[in-house]
Amino acid sequence: MTDAIEHSCDTLIIGSGAAGLTLALQVAQFSKVTVLSKAQINDGSTFYAQGGIAAVFDKKDSIESHVSDTLIAGANLCDKSVVEMTAQNAKASLEWLIDCGADFDQELSSKGEQRYHLTQEGGHSHRRILHAADATGKEVQTTLQAKVLNHPNITILERYNAVDLVTDGIGINKRVIGAYVWSRDREQVETIQAKQVALATGGASKVYQYTSNPDVASGDGIAMAWRAGCSVANLEFNQFHPTSLFHPQSNNFLLSEALRGEGAYLKRPDGSRFMDDFDARGELAPRDVVARAIDYEMKRLGVDCLYLDISHKSDEFITSHFPTIYQHCLSLGIDITKEPMPVVPAAHYTCGGVKTDKHGATDINGLYAIGEVAYTGLHGANRMASNSLLECLVFAKTAAERIKEDAETSSKDYQIVPWDESKVTNSDEEVVIQHNWHELRLFMWDYVGIVRTNKRLARAKRRVELLQTEIDEYYSNFKVSNNLLELRNLVQVAQLIIDCAIARKESVGLHYNLDYPNALENSSPTILSPR
Repeated sequence: MTDAIEHSCDTLIIGSGAAGLTLALQVAQFSKVTVLSKAQINDGSTFYAQGGIAAVFDKKDSIESHVSDTLIAGANLCDKSVVEMTAQNAKASLEWLIDCGADFDQELSSKGEQRYHLTQEGGHSHRRILHAADATGKEVQTTLQAKVLNHPNITILERYNAVDLVTDGIGINKRVIGAYVWSRDREQVETIQAKQVALATGGASKVYQYTSNPDVASGDGIAMAWRAGCSVANLEFNQFHPTSLFHPQSNNFLLSEALRGEGAYLKRPDGSRFMDDFDARGELAPRDVVARAIDYEMKRLGVDCLYLDISHKSDEFITSHFPTIYQHCLSLGIDITKEPMPVVPAAHYTCGGVKTDKHGATDINGLYAIGEVAYTGLHGANRMASNSLLECLVFAKTAAERIKEDAETSSKDYQIVPWDESKVTNSDEEVVIQHNWHELRLFMWDYVGIVRTNKRLARAKRRVELLQTEIDEYYSNFKVSNNLLELRNLVQVAQLIIDCAIARKESVGLHYNLDYPNALENSSPTILSPR
């Protein structure tokens, strides 16, 4: 039997995207930090984010306008006080990131003064998106990485899956004391003891067959928090990005919202535009409206995709504003300066998650959740474009403030019982995992996708309950693996998504049910709590 490996730190951060790394830098000022990364440090969703980060830098814009736009996009299901806090702290958060070395695009004003180039995206009434061409996430990720990798108080553990949180106590006295983690390289479960744990694991879009997210987006933090005893909220609101590139040789490639912000048109196969038929804002309508319009037109016409066209702009404009998209499409034989891009909607962002307060604190003492894994009330029924990276920055700072307070008052040392795998064996039936994996993602796409019905949701609930029974049995008998851990978490999150969707008796924001086509007069968050 392999000797047990034990780690310890003051603060364990599970996840290495914008939220996790920003929090690490904030917390490392007063404690020893360990950052757990499921793959390589830059393999999360942040690295692939294209659009930008919303903040009020233009004197013609206002925080009140940013707040109003966010509330409208969220179908008035946002927590207004959280939206206000986020918008008020947006500029300072961006300035902190710029001080860390982030390089955002600039331009000369009409007076010859250097200023940041601001773009506009769906749902925004002003140009307020700072960006680094069309690879903003890469700029953010590499900037934060450079700071983190050189920080003496931060340890990075790559290729580690978090298995489960470890807690002590019950009820209001329950406290997180660390986590069981699985080393992909050693293929064994290890322990990490910590005084505080922060979940920054991203979303759960991998639960769907078609997604713009990288493979690591498997809902791990949401599932672990639920199993530990945390409430979750609004998981019925899964954002489908309207424009994912439709090409057999290109999985998960997103065509940025900024394309439409800079004048790209959505078109049917015959070249006619259609968004004005669905919303007065046309291509700049919020994502839920655009995604449903594309889904409707695809089904009405019986076609595999629709088209996004920016070829009416100059070649120089396109290649300078969207170099990554231009080069990627060109590598597939699509010259976007001359022809439209084939597009389909794809699961993109999880608007609900682990329920937290304004400081990222969950129901369990010492446990925090920030970024896409969390439900803060910022996004409501639909996330407005470029508020996601902003949320990571703002809530990392507020969570760090609370973690510092908690660190000053929590002094008790806990011991984690070593992982016991003496009663399990290596699996000789990996095909079971693969089959269940594909079944889950397919029925979630078909039954709990852009448009839902009561019958579809009931079918999905029956399927997911059967899968849970199979996977629980499998998990109890065989040693863990990456695929098993991710499937276990995805099935748990799928069940929570379905239960939230069944509980909402209306259509609002990203949740559209043909059996309840209208919104209620007074909508409220859907909150689920473990028994």
